[in-house]
Amino acid sequence: MAAARNHTETFSNVDTAWLHIEKPTNPAMITGVIIFDKPVDFQRLRDTIEYRMLSYHRFVQRVKEPHFGLGMPRWEDDPNFDLDAHLHRIALPEPGDQAALQNLVGDLMSTGLDFTKPLWQMHLVENVCTPEGPGSALIPRLHHCIADGIALMQVVLSMADEDPDAPWPEPAPKTRQRFDPFGWVFRPVRTAARLAGATVHTTGTMVHEGFDVFTHPARLKEMAKAGSDGTRAFGKLLLIPPDKKTIFRGRTGVIKRAAWSKPIPLEDVKAIGKVMDGTINDVLLTAVTGALRRYLEKRNQPTDGLNFRAIVPVNLRRPDEVGQLGNRFGLVFLSLPVGVQDPIKRLLVLKHRMDEIKDTPEAAVAFGILYTVGMTPNQIEDIIIKIFSMKGTTVITNVPGPLHKLYFAGQQIKNFVFWVPAPGDLGMGVSIFSYAGEVIVGVETDAGLVSDPESIIDAFHAEFDQLKLWMLADEPQPPQASIQPAPIQPPAGQQAPEPVAIMAPKNQCQALTKSGQPCKNRALPGSTTCRVHQG
Repeated sequence: MAAARNHTETFSNVDTAWLHIEKPTNPAMITGVIIFDKPVDFQRLRDTIEYRMLSYHRFVQRVKEPHFGLGMPRWEDDPNFDLDAHLHRIALPEPGDQAALQNLVGDLMSTGLDFTKPLWQMHLVENVCTPEGPGSALIPRLHHCIADGIALMQVVLSMADEDPDAPWPEPAPKTRQRFDPFGWVFRPVRTAARLAGATVHTTGTMVHEGFDVFTHPARLKEMAKAGSDGTRAFGKLLLIPPDKKTIFRGRTGVIKRAAWSKPIPLEDVKAIGKVMDGTINDVLLTAVTGALRRYLEKRNQPTDGLNFRAIVPVNLRRPDEVGQLGNRFGLVFLSLPVGVQDPIKRLLVLKHRMDEIKDTPEAAVAFGILYTVGMTPNQIEDIIIKIFSMKGTTVITNVPGPLHKLYFAGQQIKNFVFWVPAPGDLGMGVSIFSYAGEVIVGVETDAGLVSDPESIIDAFHAEFDQLKLWMLADEPQPPQASIQPAPIQPPAGQQAPEPVAIMAPKNQCQALTKSGQPCKNRALPGSTTCRVHQG
């Protein structure tokens, strides 16, 4: 299929930064895995991509670097565009289980994209064994300079259907095949808007819960100003010392590994957060941090008092920018309390640190850094990216997916996870993706640093189960203390009854509320009171 349009467009500064973050040992790709419990019809998949995804003009354009490195790169139409060069059909070797699929994903993560063509590929994987029977998987890969995670989700929504009997994808009328500088944006957006009720709004639902600028509109001008001042942003970054040395940090190689968790009911995560007066993100980050601690301990690495940083993307996209490709996000550095063994105390520390970040313009400052990087010569870019990778140990992302099951090329999407690239020499990325009431956690690692990311996934499940058991523990225990309720005045002429001690169970807070009633919260481990009544 040859491209019939002729259009060029200059890169934005931030997209240029992500284009040049590319390294042979760290391809700047977003890699995803979409799993189906039935085989996908290849022709229908091809038509879905051709008539829906390619409505985004960017997917038929390639990168044209400026002559002698002077100026900004441009997007230009690929005169030899061929969909068959980007969509591949392969079979998973026996036994076709998750381990085999993870190995395949790792191999594709290790292979960069062809810069002579539009920077994306998809692999339809057949012979995938699922609990429901023979299934399939789709592995999309696209360069980060095309889009961020939020924009990628809009692309997926523009191709999905709400029911399996949706009409077969068809080409647009011939009168609309000519290039329309605005139509290529809004045609897919209208499709995604049709599914708006199926997707979770970004604010308040992601790892950067509460970080979204729209939760603090009064600070929008301040953050925008901070983001546009590259000098101030770079100075702020320099003040952050290099991260602690652990086995997760080191020189990266070409080979990557990938693993992901079993689906976790989102209601379980919410229930734990409710008990602790925390958020979904507080709970998930607590389990992830605990998993990293367990991995270090299993390898006899010191963890006492250990903290290291996660680089967390923060959405800066305005509502009127929904559906546009490109990158509109900043980065914050979240210190993970790996040295805290008790999961409840770890959750409280993380919640405190998250709350502190929410009241700062750090995300917009980092956006300013990326903006500045896109304008600098390549040698300076390399120095800045190296500094960036020195400040953190891992990247943690969380993009919310649809609230209910969707269909892709006629088949129901069973689950979905994807990873963003790590800048510089960062050798680990953690992805949290919610879809249809479930959460999946994925881990990507450099094979030379961590060759078994599935061990981190196993540790994550163990940590989450520990949090869940603590929340659900209701076995009667001998009371640690008795609570005397406020005395009740009897009616005139009647004798007051003897006060009866209300025995609070061991795992219940022993304090009284302001109304004199026993507190119904659970006590913190090793304490007789809950977090509300501490001190």
